[in-house]
Amino acid sequence: MVSYDHIIIGGGLSGLAAGIRLARFGFKVLILEQHSRPGGLNSYYYRQGRLFETGLHAMTNFADPGKKDAPLNRLFRQLKLSRKAFATLQQQQSTILFPGDRSLRFTNDPQVLIDEVARLFPESAERFRKLVDLVVGHDPFQPRPFASARKILTKELANETLADMLLWPLMMYGNSCEHDMDFDQFVIMFQSIFLEGFFRPEGTIKDFIDLLLNHYRDLGGEIRYLAPVKSVTQDAGRVRSVVLASGEELAAKFFLSTAGYPATLVFLGQDDPSRLDQYSGKMSFVELIYLIPSEIRSKLRAEDTIIFYNFDSPFDYCCPDEAVNVNCGVICFPENFQDLTIGNECQVRVTHPANYHHWKKLSQDEYYPMKSLWAKRSEAVVGKIIGNYSQNIVYQDSFTPITIERYTGKVNGAIYGSPEKIRDGRTSMSNLFVAGTDQGYLGIVGAMLSGVTMVNQHLLQTSEH
Repeated sequence: MVSYDHIIIGGGLSGLAAGIRLARFGFKVLILEQHSRPGGLNSYYYRQGRLFETGLHAMTNFADPGKKDAPLNRLFRQLKLSRKAFATLQQQQSTILFPGDRSLRFTNDPQVLIDEVARLFPESAERFRKLVDLVVGHDPFQPRPFASARKILTKELANETLADMLLWPLMMYGNSCEHDMDFDQFVIMFQSIFLEGFFRPEGTIKDFIDLLLNHYRDLGGEIRYLAPVKSVTQDAGRVRSVVLASGEELAAKFFLSTAGYPATLVFLGQDDPSRLDQYSGKMSFVELIYLIPSEIRSKLRAEDTIIFYNFDSPFDYCCPDEAVNVNCGVICFPENFQDLTIGNECQVRVTHPANYHHWKKLSQDEYYPMKSLWAKRSEAVVGKIIGNYSQNIVYQDSFTPITIERYTGKVNGAIYGSPEKIRDGRTSMSNLFVAGTDQGYLGIVGAMLSGVTMVNQHLLQTSEH
């Protein structure tokens, strides 16, 4: 049986970051990825000779290279990668739209949102400034029970509409709970989106993944594709080995799972339905990708990088009763970043909350007509916001909760994982830890920091050469 110091289950960005961190210290590390390429939720694919990114609307936690304590720059230091050589493009601006023609604009300058709140909600302007101070002074990583962000915001702002408008982008970008959000998670997301902001790498997500993968391999790390884990063997409270779907068995001293906590429970044989349901998230999404000629872009609402819109009243972040809720969603223009060169074609990407169980019960004959039906319904709503683009579509594709589950292994297609986070990363096995969304770190930078943190807190402390 082949043996390693560390085996990492999952070749997403948190797994790659953890692998790099371990390989830096000379450990023999293996990453096991169930698919044919790395990246997990944030990967890429090719259609008609074009590269399309999955998951990457924008990265959060922007910071200039000189801001040493910023999460992005801490991450690059931990991975021994040059932050100055990592070219970034900042968002132009983004907008939150709510009923009654209410809109809040924000950029990577926090003062813009502060001024916008004062414009739209003058009676809450000073309260919002105090909320910003509260967020800046709050440590979200201290162990504490769930605290309702809704209740805290309603108390601090005394304005439910403003509270909902602030919650909507943060929930849509990383909240696994329905109806509410843990205040610690709110603080993490508020800082990463409103105080630091959106950006993207100068190249594609493939370029970013290749940077990480090449660095990992240069450090001696190994990665195996098409290697799904079926189970683990256990002995005296420790994991001894992983068993692949092929039947091959691989041993290690320590294991890190980035496959999500429910999947990790299945590996352990702890798959009691009630326990799996406790840790299985319900928030999943449908994403639609449209390629249109660049000359059409000028006829659309093209000043925004991302539009977070909600037409439901009252607002509620939840799994919809129908297959998709097109009354709320995220509209992203991937070319609307500062200094980005635009070619002959550009994209419109639209994301809506979706009901996994509606999609799961469909037969193959029903599945594709259902995708077409909801695409048309989405286009009708989105077209009223940005202008009609449906007659100019060069290429169209879509993902459903079933697609997400198939390609990421996320139970129920819940991309933000379990509502109950395993903050310390520990499991019932003393040498098996979890990292990623189910640890409570969100976004691309957050997911990677999760992998690094688990290595620093647990694996480097206990591993021996």
